[in-house]
Amino acid sequence: MIENYFLKNVKYMKLKVEYLGFIKNLLGKRIEEFELSDEASLKELLAKLASCYGKPFKKEVYEVGQKDVKHGFVITINGVLIRQLEGVETKLKNGDHIILMSLMSGG
Repeated sequence: MIENYFLKNVKYMKLKVEYLGFIKNLLGKRIEEFELSDEASLKELLAKLASCYGKPFKKEVYEVGQKDVKHGFVITINGVLIRQLEGVETKLKNGDHIILMSLMSGG
């Protein structure tokens, strides 16, 4: 009975996640939507992505428990680089648009 009370009172937010460049090719997707509990942070979304996409995602983008994404990747939330926010600790809000993209390098 108490369990049902807490399950009914959990609020969720919807997020749009877009993949550009290498990550788009790696995952075979360009855009998808996720639902996370309110008060979730970016690291919780990244953990969910790591769980969904496994080893390739963990190797190239984010290893659960790390304090940042792997070298060569950037993430924006609503157009703002996460390094200008709270990094992977940034709290997400309903309707946020998260973009994961690889950096281009030249020689």
